[in-house]
Amino acid sequence: MMILDVLVPPILTHHPLISTTADRLLGIGVLVMFVWVLFALLDALSEIAHRRGVTKRLPIKSFVQLIKLFTFIVAIVLSISILANESPVIFLSGLGVATGLVMLVFRDTILGFVAGIQLSANRMVNLNDWIEMESYGANGSVEEISLTTVKVRNFDNTVTMLPAYALVQGAFINWRCMSESGGRRIIRSVYIDVTSIRFMTEEEIEELKKVRILREFLFERDREIKDFNESFDDVPHAANLRHMTNIGIFRAYLSTYLRSHKDIHSYMLSMVRQLQPTPEGLPLQIYAFTNDTDWVFYEGVQADIFDHVYAIMPYFGLRPFQAFGGNDAKNIGITK
Repeated sequence: MMILDVLVPPILTHHPLISTTADRLLGIGVLVMFVWVLFALLDALSEIAHRRGVTKRLPIKSFVQLIKLFTFIVAIVLSISILANESPVIFLSGLGVATGLVMLVFRDTILGFVAGIQLSANRMVNLNDWIEMESYGANGSVEEISLTTVKVRNFDNTVTMLPAYALVQGAFINWRCMSESGGRRIIRSVYIDVTSIRFMTEEEIEELKKVRILREFLFERDREIKDFNESFDDVPHAANLRHMTNIGIFRAYLSTYLRSHKDIHSYMLSMVRQLQPTPEGLPLQIYAFTNDTDWVFYEGVQADIFDHVYAIMPYFGLRPFQAFGGNDAKNIGITK
């Protein structure tokens, strides 16, 4: 193309109009070839960056698309200037008049570009991040970050295309920090029937001392309570003396159980606490972190813990709350 641009005009010297037209068309052809080579180079660099994992940290595709857009606009201006045989500066200055139209046409592109810079500079979203944005129905892994959109593959294998600026202007949840921390939170309550909460007898306490993880707690608390009660000179009424309750011992058991659990993160917060009582009973909440953030692993550990909680509860004389159901009514009818 460049050879033709050099050789054709001299050959057509005797035909000025054809020579001029051919010269300008060949100039545009050279420009198109240059743009094509630049686009191919950008695509190659983008592919190399993707294979080396650079795109996980930076939205390379957004920058590539921006350079392509800028190059395309410049190429259009240069092509028009070549055809009109005028300086490109004249056409570039004329764009100032059409700024409003340009802003209207490329509104999403401009907003997307600015949002892309903010997303990358603040590391708000990276490829393969798990994000959740209820307003757009997005809940899944980020597959692609382009100049104007963010592609999210939801867990049901549907795809949600989010405007890039929506992630900056709106609120969304990014679970990347949870994955990087190495721990995933368990926060769930079991509701205790308050009518099953009571003081423990000496015999019951002695029986529970056989439980290895409770032994130290019970011995220390039993000694503490006996020392207090022996020093008390008033009427030995149950309300005046200290006692151990089944809910208190159960809470201590669960706390120790969590600390000794092999799948619970030992360096993150772990506790068992009572919440505000409700009509459904007394919530006893387990708050802990698994030492693996994998979803399947996390759900398995959580299920195993609560399987154990419900199964061990009767040994402490406690009952979980359960609403009266049709089967209960049926059993009552049979009993009568």
